Amino acid sequence: MQKNFLLIGIDGGATKVSGWEVKFNEDDKIFTLGGFHEERAYIDVPGYLPDFKPVDIAVQLKERGNHNIKPTKDEEQQAAVYVEACAQVIESIVEQSSIKKVLIGLGMPGLKSEDKRGISVVANGPRMIRYSNQLEKRLGIKNIEFAAPIHHLGSDADYCGIGENYSKEGLFRDVANAYYLGGGTGAADAMKLDNKLIPFDQTKDWIAKCWEMKNNDERSLERFASAGGIQSIYADLSKTDIAELNEKNIYPLQIAELAVKGGVAAKKTFDLVAANLAFLLYERITTLYAGWQSLFDFVNPSRPPIKADHPFIGKVFERIIIGQRLGELFDDTGGGKVLKEPVLMELNSMIQNSTCLDTKAKQHYKDLQNIIVTSKLREAPAIGAGIDAFLTHSLPAGIPVGKSPSL
Repeated sequence: MQKNFLLIGIDGGATKVSGWEVKFNEDDKIFTLGGFHEERAYIDVPGYLPDFKPVDIAVQLKERGNHNIKPTKDEEQQAAVYVEACAQVIESIVEQSSIKKVLIGLGMPGLKSEDKRGISVVANGPRMIRYSNQLEKRLGIKNIEFAAPIHHLGSDADYCGIGENYSKEGLFRDVANAYYLGGGTGAADAMKLDNKLIPFDQTKDWIAKCWEMKNNDERSLERFASAGGIQSIYADLSKTDIAELNEKNIYPLQIAELAVKGGVAAKKTFDLVAANLAFLLYERITTLYAGWQSLFDFVNPSRPPIKADHPFIGKVFERIIIGQRLGELFDDTGGGKVLKEPVLMELNSMIQNSTCLDTKAKQHYKDLQNIIVTSKLREAPAIGAGIDAFLTHSLPAGIPVGKSPSL
């Protein structure tokens, strides 16, 4: 089925574009990453605006609601850079493979346009209403053919779930109920319940995304679950500029090493991160089993309230997956000492002392060492994007993200 085209999954992040060949094995019905890969930082593309400032979110949302989006000149220029970076990544993969016909799956942050082929609201970048159109036109100049037009842009969170569910190394594959927390520049939530992928956009009436919730210090839980957030916490505590940390290659893995060696700011950073991560995972466990317990307030005070009841009450997670750079941190020797071990210890204490979990649930979660696992699927958003494009293209009616068909 895939012999006539090159399947490419694109992860369009906040600072760079990463692309991978994705392969489908028809014999065992499994997806894997191929050997062709490329990435491009936006800053390396001519025309990039280093001082670009996104339009205020309130303005973006108002224009979107009024169906009257007016990108600024700076947004249009920055959008052209984003398109060019993605085009260069795809061109490179095509050149490596020598296959000119492509099928592209593409994940990008932000709220999507009405046709799902562009971005109408985004926190850390330009609005790009005609993103897919511009990318297809740009690639056409190089005579790159499309097995099908880009059907839609997806979210990295949903694509992490799809990657974990359909790829060879995916940890959603052999369980019916699981939660995924991926930490990179931001944080990605994904769930599988009753053997179906359940996007958080479809469950917002009974569970919140990580970034929507805030702790007592008024900080979003995303800061404690993402590599970028952990670095920013350390920057605050050590009174060091993030640019200086980047220049010295001091990221979460290095901060963990400093914490192990007794660095005061580094140790305090991971004390905070471990406590908040444990509380976040406890919230996931209790919300699934007993309904929303109002453990957190919301970043957006106008967010609609969460219902205490939902269709999955009484369920438990067979597996909790920690992915991307947060997973690497859990697997690291230093990270294991200052993050994984404290998280497991604190979470176990919360569960066993919980007033909303019964004996049956507490017994299930006694073996956290085997329930909380790390994903080896480091490029989950890219492989998920490719898989989504393949399923959408190859099956007549497409495959909604919430379904888990038998391939």
